Amino acid sequence: MTNSIREIPEAEVIFVIGSNTTEAHPVLALQMKKAVCGRGAKLILADPRRIELAGFAHLHLRQRPGTDIALINTIAHVIIKEGLHDLAFIEERTEGYEEFAALVGEWTPERGKEVTGVPAQEIIEAARLYAKAGNASIFWAMGITQHTTGTDNVKALVNLALLTGHIGRLGAGLNPLRGQNNVQGACDMGGLPNVYPGYQNVTDVAVREKFEKAWGITTADDRPRPNGSPSPAVRRLDTQIGLTITEIVDAILAGEVHALYIMGENPMLSDPNLNHVRQALERVDFLVHQDIFLNETGQFADVVLPAASFAEKWGTFTNTERRVQMVRPALEPPGEARPDWQIITDLANRMGADWSYESAAEIMDEIAAVTPIYGGISHARLERLGGIQWPCPTPDHPGTQYLHESKFSRGRGLFTPVEFEEAEELPDSEYPFILSTGRVLFHWHGGTMSRRSPGLESLAPQAEIEIHPQDAQKLGAQDGQPVRVSSRRGDVVANVLITPRSPTGTVFMTFHYAEAAANLLTPNYVDPVAKIPEYKVSAVKVEIVEEAVSV
Repeated sequence: MTNSIREIPEAEVIFVIGSNTTEAHPVLALQMKKAVCGRGAKLILADPRRIELAGFAHLHLRQRPGTDIALINTIAHVIIKEGLHDLAFIEERTEGYEEFAALVGEWTPERGKEVTGVPAQEIIEAARLYAKAGNASIFWAMGITQHTTGTDNVKALVNLALLTGHIGRLGAGLNPLRGQNNVQGACDMGGLPNVYPGYQNVTDVAVREKFEKAWGITTADDRPRPNGSPSPAVRRLDTQIGLTITEIVDAILAGEVHALYIMGENPMLSDPNLNHVRQALERVDFLVHQDIFLNETGQFADVVLPAASFAEKWGTFTNTERRVQMVRPALEPPGEARPDWQIITDLANRMGADWSYESAAEIMDEIAAVTPIYGGISHARLERLGGIQWPCPTPDHPGTQYLHESKFSRGRGLFTPVEFEEAEELPDSEYPFILSTGRVLFHWHGGTMSRRSPGLESLAPQAEIEIHPQDAQKLGAQDGQPVRVSSRRGDVVANVLITPRSPTGTVFMTFHYAEAAANLLTPNYVDPVAKIPEYKVSAVKVEIVEEAVSV
């Protein structure tokens, strides 16, 4: 997020796209409601489903699933055509505008309506609202990123902010909402295949040498050796970009990856095309699973390492607004469970390392030493201040509330022309429905914790499939009736929930339920850049069955 949660009420216009905010980010959604109901902000919602947030929206644009770029480009077209763009900002702080303007010049409201299904006048009104606002913020989540065009979807939103100058100010910016509670922190710490901690590129030789020095890695010694004796063994950090989750699965099946270490993740429920994932987990030579419960993935493991939960250890979480906060133990870890860092340290030392960390605070000090955006963050400061937003480069820096105030990290903001492309798999006569997947308020991701809570389980005990009343009538389906949902990859049985929330021709399922795993249906098509799977558009068919869904 370029901005902060507390800035949401400062925005005159809030543009939410691809985010069921009240169910996936309910605390943050309260700030949106506060902005609308208490401060008079105008909310533009772009979502195919009539989610709860639609009740607070000034405009609800119900685009056809997978047509986000067409919608965003059409909004940009209207802004330029009506002279609502910020020419001074564009000239002073951006580059690539002319090429971008030429592309969106073709996206008339009439063409936008034809592709997205959104009435042209609604697109025009949304463009005027967003462009004319004193401060406008864009919020998105996995409804934008979980597409084969996910990277381009985000770039299209960046174009809107650059076009109007709605960035680098209080209440004006670009705000991705992180899907889990420490996703931001994991990315910050190098939990991506192409960067070290702090988004320092693994292909940069200077960066590699910096980390080799900090971590005591032996570097090459090319000096002549006496009597022709061999040089000492050379250890270097790799400068090759690694694999993403979906690429790892494919690499196992190709015989290129032979061992897999999974921590705090349940790919046998949350990854796409689960039969494909199952084949990989059955084939990999050695699988380690480190988690707080033995879940569906753990059933395939050769070794299971019991980990402590968030409530049983010291550490930090970095939330969606870049705020680093302390985590303190409220309970003792049960049985043989231990904090992850202790498990990893012991494992590293058994593999020949010489690690001697004594605490999570000591590890945080090392993070600060090698990660410029975390340079001024320590457990001691967090105890005093309660939380710090990065970038925080020095111990006396207060943290950064919002980004890009005077300049962008690359210098000038870059307009990127992005053309609309259809999803990889569209409905046809055999599979006539679009399936989209997501979450409900009462469960979280793979349900590893929430589905073990009797209270939450009682509120959402079974898998359901949302079907529009018109589609249900054509199918002859009744509320609560079991139906078989099938795709080219598999099938599941779920109970019907008849509701106009999903448009005709579209059905919706959550992925929390192992007994009716929606990701048995989803394809393993991925975005070519970020490698994020396509969870939001799959072609399926729905058929009535006799057997009941077990609860």
